[in-house]
Amino acid sequence: MDTGVIGTGRIGSTLARILVAAGHRVALANASGPRSLGPLLAELGPAATAGTPAEVAEAAELLVLMVPFDSARGLLPAAAVRGKVLVDAMNAFTGPGRPRDLGGRGSSELTADWYPGARLVKSLNTMHFVTLGSAGTTGKPEEERLAHHVAGDDPEAKEIVAGTVRGLGFAVLDTGSLHTGGILQQPGGPLFNRTLTAEQALAAIGAR
Repeated sequence: MDTGVIGTGRIGSTLARILVAAGHRVALANASGPRSLGPLLAELGPAATAGTPAEVAEAAELLVLMVPFDSARGLLPAAAVRGKVLVDAMNAFTGPGRPRDLGGRGSSELTADWYPGARLVKSLNTMHFVTLGSAGTTGKPEEERLAHHVAGDDPEAKEIVAGTVRGLGFAVLDTGSLHTGGILQQPGGPLFNRTLTAEQALAAIGAR
């Protein structure tokens, strides 16, 4: 699958590495422009390319937003992501480590407002980049793997993201709708920044 990663900080670069290792082609974009990505492209090899956010959004089959939350609005052409699976892997803070008060809405609901028509899935936002880069393994039974979570209102889009995550060696927990499930995953929620198996995550959100 051609996967676009918008944002190449520690978490975005780590995701790109494990995607390439799992056989994906990745297209990368950041705020500094394609030339700044030369060292990362050299590391990743021919499976990786770079472009502007608009170019990557246009070309990718699956698109992951890993930029600071406040920079996401208007970053991508709305037409380029309409009908496309868009993973919101961002977190909204009001200061270092302090969740932003969004008036009862999930941050991914705001992202969905910014990109109407995108098939939005909240995922890949709860795990530290070091864990993301080292914990995935297809050698373990799924019940023993650490879990990523998916939330959204489009079941098919969630399954596309879940399949990609499983292919990276993680388990997957569907946390529900974009509103309810997204809030469980975002800062201040019971799943944020915790390394859990799917069973442990279910216990953390009170489901049995």
